[in-house]
Amino acid sequence: MNLIIQGTDIQNNDLRAIAKLAQASQIDRITGEAFRMLNAQPHSDISDYCAEVSLDHAFVPAGKKLTDFGLIAMDMDSTLLAIESIDEIADMINVKPQVSEITQSTMRGDISFAESLTRRTALLKGLPQEALQKVYDERVRLSPGAEKMLQRMQSVGIKTMVISGGYTFFTDRVKDRLGLDYAFANTFEIQDGKLTGRVLGNIIGASGKGEILKRIRDELGLRKDQVIAVGDGANDLKMLEESGIGIAFHAKPILKEKATFSLNHVGLDGILNLFE
Repeated sequence: MNLIIQGTDIQNNDLRAIAKLAQASQIDRITGEAFRMLNAQPHSDISDYCAEVSLDHAFVPAGKKLTDFGLIAMDMDSTLLAIESIDEIADMINVKPQVSEITQSTMRGDISFAESLTRRTALLKGLPQEALQKVYDERVRLSPGAEKMLQRMQSVGIKTMVISGGYTFFTDRVKDRLGLDYAFANTFEIQDGKLTGRVLGNIIGASGKGEILKRIRDELGLRKDQVIAVGDGANDLKMLEESGIGIAFHAKPILKEKATFSLNHVGLDGILNLFE
């Protein structure tokens, strides 16, 4: 196995200590924020050590290459984007605290996603449609490393997809901006230029995300082990289950428990460093 160590401030003494715990035969530098330890062995103290010094770690089979994959599927809010778009919309009409509370309950898995989205969208009733563009223009920020990660994935022929429990208004624009191959999300109902507070059609929640990923995976003729999925909350669980590699990105504990790898300190470009 290779042990990948990543962080924004990696000290040589920490690298040496981790390598000793892992009985690694060699330490290779990948970037200034990432190192690969060869022939590493799991040790119960490695996780605690890395947590103490704010480093991400991942045991990856030697020889696992980025080109082994054909599709990466990503959640949008707090994953591909560094914001929760619905919270930012709510902030425009002074209901952000109420919406944020529901959002956090959902990400922890306390309430169903469908119930959560229905309740949050209802709070936006009466919002003028043009306010959505204002949110996109002024509030939307990509997560660190997002563009670098996607450009590299696209350069080796990996298809890119965002599957969001948010809204098509944002996923469509993010898709165009980043050149994604696919984008799926929920749709606001709009009448007379204002949000009605309702969602059109079936809500894309946890199950929907998994179903969409499986459908696109099958359309592309890919095996499960050729797919990477990235998310941060409970509603991403089914999506990760339909992938060979599930990555919890700055995620809630419920997702970290089920993910193949967790990135807690570095950006999305940290995904690239996991593979040769």
